[in-house]
Amino acid sequence: MKVPAVMMKYCPRCNAHTEHTVTLYKAGKRRSLAQGERRFAAKNKGYGSKRAAEQKRFAKVTKKQVLKLKCKKCGHILHTDGIRLKRIEIKG
Repeated sequence: MKVPAVMMKYCPRCNAHTEHTVTLYKAGKRRSLAQGERRFAAKNKGYGSKRAAEQKRFAKVTKKQVLKLKCKKCGHILHTDGIRLKRIEIKG
């Protein structure tokens, strides 16, 4: 799917439709001291097998892509709902 690099969207902070720059959302680095990471490490620790069965085959072929929209006027960042796509191309 081809997506324009700049699009007009509603900005809740400006309370108007303004130009937004479009980039692809990428998750940040996971923090090893976060509570969820510590809990997962504690459950995974020990001898023997894994705590949960490994998935034999993938159910999904694609991942959900989230677009990050940044208002050119005030810099407010919005995230779109994830869309299942095989390939995304930001045209600019």
